[in-house]
Amino acid sequence: MQKVAYLTPMTEQNAQVGKENTMENAVMIENETKKRDHEVRVHIDRHPYESPNPTTGAALYALGKVQAGFQLYREAKGDKEDEPIHNDGEKEHLTPDEHFYSKEGHHKGFDIIVNAEQHHENKKRISFEQIVKLGFPTPPPFQNVLFTVTYYNGPKSNPEGIMTAGQTVKIKNEMVFNVKATDRS
Repeated sequence: MQKVAYLTPMTEQNAQVGKENTMENAVMIENETKKRDHEVRVHIDRHPYESPNPTTGAALYALGKVQAGFQLYREAKGDKEDEPIHNDGEKEHLTPDEHFYSKEGHHKGFDIIVNAEQHHENKKRISFEQIVKLGFPTPPPFQNVLFTVTYYNGPKSNPEGIMTAGQTVKIKNEMVFNVKATDRS
């Protein structure tokens, strides 16, 4: 038995419906692309979630239903230390399929290195002025001192750079700061 295909003649109405379907598909693809560009899948305590990107620490705590008294950490690759995520409004930039876990207890601060000396800081941000005081507890004898602060081994949001007066940066354990003093004369 031979199969027969019946074709519908192309009418103006059929052409219009086809055009509308094509436009609807294009809009749907565009919306999915925008959604994908602004939402990423992350894993919190081994459960997958869709999250806006960037997001905040507080939003990640809520998304993962992290219990009170627990600290959220971003898993680091290799032998690097996992980064604590604080339950606050600070922006967190995510990468697709990134993993987070919660652990009982709060983060106990950060050990940073300033001019080859270790210092302990309890807050997650530090200012240019605080770093200068740690690097030069006794001010240099110059009258017109200019301080330069550079850093490296920082968190994902600011891995390295140069600080300027009035600026603050997010810190992590073993972050290294170098402070130099020069005479402006």
